[in-house]
Amino acid sequence: MVLIDEKGRLIWISVARPGRTHDNTAARQDHVLTHLRAAGLGALADLGFRGLDNDVRDPVIVTGFHASRTHKLIAGQREANRVLAVGRAPVDHGFAHLKNWRILTKLRTDPAQATRLLRALLVLTNLEVNR
Repeated sequence: MVLIDEKGRLIWISVARPGRTHDNTAARQDHVLTHLRAAGLGALADLGFRGLDNDVRDPVIVTGFHASRTHKLIAGQREANRVLAVGRAPVDHGFAHLKNWRILTKLRTDPAQATRLLRALLVLTNLEVNR
């Protein structure tokens, strides 16, 4: 899990988890909701985080609407997904900067080693982007 600001700059990388760990499981293990609420922050997330934050009155994590063959989205839901996609664009750019490090394409190591590598890449990426 990665936190990226509204300008696409990488801020924080969580501890690496095995590839089979689902987004919601990792978010629960890292207590992401608790920390965001305590800081008074919110997050725009992809559909992998649907169902994590079920507080309709005060959502901390905002996700899009999911369509299926039997459940088509109405016009308002499609528009909400478009607005969310515009807000998430800097996040995707931040991930793109991180993914430019080709070592990540074939990373096969234990999560503790991957965490150290990713945090080093976070620093290097920010230096490169700010240069």
